[in-house]
Amino acid sequence: MEVFLQQLINGLTLGSIYGLIAIGYTMVFGIIGMVNFAHGDVFMVGGFIALMCFMILTAWLGLAVIPSLLLVLLIGMILTGLWNWTIERVAYRPLRGSFRLAPLISAIGMSIFLANLVQVLQGPRNKPLPPMIQGNFVLMGSESTTVVLAYKQIVIVVVTVALLIAFWWLVQKTPLGRAQRACEQDRKMAALLGIDVDRTISITFVIGAALAAVAGVMYLMYYGVVSFSDGFVPGVKAFTAAVLGGIGSLPGAVLGGLLIGLIETMWSAYFTIDYKDVAAFSILAITLIFLPTGILGRPEVEKV
Repeated sequence: MEVFLQQLINGLTLGSIYGLIAIGYTMVFGIIGMVNFAHGDVFMVGGFIALMCFMILTAWLGLAVIPSLLLVLLIGMILTGLWNWTIERVAYRPLRGSFRLAPLISAIGMSIFLANLVQVLQGPRNKPLPPMIQGNFVLMGSESTTVVLAYKQIVIVVVTVALLIAFWWLVQKTPLGRAQRACEQDRKMAALLGIDVDRTISITFVIGAALAAVAGVMYLMYYGVVSFSDGFVPGVKAFTAAVLGGIGSLPGAVLGGLLIGLIETMWSAYFTIDYKDVAAFSILAITLIFLPTGILGRPEVEKV
């Protein structure tokens, strides 16, 4: 029982990080129908920005950990959002009216470019960071095992829940959200009704990057290390989470992230860590056989 509870806590924490990244995938796909495969590397860039900002604020300027963490979140969201805005303007917008594979190829190229750019600028080695938040609660235990809830795990889950509520409110209750939903249904008709489609799409990319930056900070806080190659595997898993939960659904993205995190941790605890990725993708395949639109996805309605 202790092992199960500990892995449940670890899975929810890891799944929260995947869910934050998956929201960016599902928002972009919901509006323009494109899978932004560079989104995982934007998450990685957010982690490196967090690393540099945290070191400057704590080691050079001598700020305390909590104020530094809040500033790191703010700075990371702004800088990563500006970076993704530039990517959308340069790599995606000129190809929006082209054939469907062109933006996809551009996204893969941008992913490779970002990974290699960070490798050149920061080097190929892992970049460690001293613990941001230390301490934990011992929930229960025995002579052989204990169930521990770390403070950083609480922060990660609370931040994920707060951001999910905030962005659900943004999409459902604000003029920007109405514009996003209008562009999702029909971009041409939305433009005829006076909605600035290009501006709406750019803001969506900025919001997705801001969430990826928060995920990068949470990832860095949880593992204490970041590498130029950390964008690929978490990015693919977050995309899997978005598809599993129902791509286009914000709650579905987070739900899919939690499921992927739980599958990984439970499989690693009771079977073998070598095949945890195989287990996650197998569950995705099985789910899509019976629920092609994902768990919370809506069937696509053909426009006539």
